[in-house]
Amino acid sequence: MAVNSINDIWSAVCEECKLKISEIAFDTFFKYLKPESVSGEEFVLSASNDYIKGMIQSVYKDIINDAIEKVMGIKIPAKFIVGDEEEKIKRVEEECEGLTFESFFTFDNFVVGSTNRFAHAASLAVADNPNIVYNPLIIYGPSGVGKTHLLLAIKNHIKKKYPHKKIEFVRGENFTNQLIKSLHSGQLGMGTIDDFRKKFRSADVLMVDDIHFIAGKEQTQEEFFNTFNALYENNKQIIVTLDRPLNEVKTLDERIKSRLFQGLLADITIPDFETRVGIINRKAEQFDIELDKDIVFYIAEKIKSNTRQIAGVMTKINALIKMENRKPNISIVQGFIKDIINDTENAPITVEKIISEVARSYNVSENEILSSRKKANLVLARKAAMYITREITQLTYEEIGEAFGRDHTTVLYNVQTTEKFLQDKPYEKELIEDIIKNLRSSN
Repeated sequence: MAVNSINDIWSAVCEECKLKISEIAFDTFFKYLKPESVSGEEFVLSASNDYIKGMIQSVYKDIINDAIEKVMGIKIPAKFIVGDEEEKIKRVEEECEGLTFESFFTFDNFVVGSTNRFAHAASLAVADNPNIVYNPLIIYGPSGVGKTHLLLAIKNHIKKKYPHKKIEFVRGENFTNQLIKSLHSGQLGMGTIDDFRKKFRSADVLMVDDIHFIAGKEQTQEEFFNTFNALYENNKQIIVTLDRPLNEVKTLDERIKSRLFQGLLADITIPDFETRVGIINRKAEQFDIELDKDIVFYIAEKIKSNTRQIAGVMTKINALIKMENRKPNISIVQGFIKDIINDTENAPITVEKIISEVARSYNVSENEILSSRKKANLVLARKAAMYITREITQLTYEEIGEAFGRDHTTVLYNVQTTEKFLQDKPYEKELIEDIIKNLRSSN
């Protein structure tokens, strides 16, 4: 789906939500929501009254946030207001008018420091001369350091400089999901496998964010490998990101690794203090606010690893200044930092997420994992899902049994036999390790 405006984005989000809620629930609550603005920090939705806002926040907030992430490809939390608060965000609306969420990510607002200088330079070179200087380009580093920002900055730069070029931007997880849907003969409007191949293999620039999500998924990797070859042989630009070094993605097809290793690998690490100060000052410029140096240094000292948390604090400070006409002090900022860190702490990984990721990796359905069928590949996937659940959650054997519809003794047996099985099965062990890393990365 082409997403060209905030209304297009919201329509796509609603379609995703409809897959998880009843028609009655949608008609009762979602029809009374209106998209107001979207930025790199939040997606503002206004409800017609306090009751609708309260119900959405308490019951459907997570569903909406998941849908926004699927549509946009990055995590942007929803913010809910009631209709009479619209005037308070008028300034934001005016600033955002005519822009999509991707438009906010440019080279101009990317703060360059010692930890990202090389990746920035490589990205800018590719954006200026796609398929000439570095092909493929691989950007890797932990979550929240700016990989997606650079990817979208490249996209925006190419669109502006070479408007005739066709650019396909997709997350690794969505590449898999679109492939699965296309294999089911156009299910959910995705088209057939031929449509899928035409879409990606006709691109002038292919961007895959978080490509590590295709590791271990044989059919997806085969499709990506063939797509890569088709594009590379036709001198088309390929850019991917990962959350770890390429050689640490154990179950990524060796043929794909070989193709990627022949390109340029650029890493981004956690920003140093000076870079964090630069990010804060740049945000202050964007919001047109002035901050005392001691507050800037305080934020930079307290938030060290994730630039999204810095953006969240700055958004709260901007709201305080613009909406309440108050000047922040250290005590207020301390509260903002505490709230942001608590809000962005990783939620527990659910059994549903584990089953979904295992199903994609083993090329089976979630229902088949939960079924009682004894086919060898299903038994293997089922045991893997139980083993991973025990490894990365705090659930007891009894609770895992309830989630899988099994007795706790069955879960215990499956976990123990899987532990022994993995001792002399290096590929299976690496596959499970990659699944765990992907789950933690997406969380």
